[in-house]
Amino acid sequence: MIVAFSVSPSGTDTGAGVSEAVARAVRIVRESGLPNETNAMFTNVEGEWDEVMEVVKRAVQAAGEGASRVSLVLKADIRPGHTGQLGAKVDRVEQRLNES
Repeated sequence: MIVAFSVSPSGTDTGAGVSEAVARAVRIVRESGLPNETNAMFTNVEGEWDEVMEVVKRAVQAAGEGASRVSLVLKADIRPGHTGQLGAKVDRVEQRLNES
């Protein structure tokens, strides 16, 4: 499965915005060893259901340190038996774009 998620804390009084909290969440994802990528809006992570959801849970907890509330947006592509789709899906679109 591939999960795209975005996490944002609120109710913090650090004045540092959310980048520090998001960095804590992304660090959890990157240290998980699962295939992942981060863009301006989401962090994508690929793996089996239980391992991906555990990483998301830990990332949300890390982002929420010192916050009274955390917002989570999550989208999942659940496709049993398929791996390596984090890059393969983009590759298929790029191939189509290059056909013309």
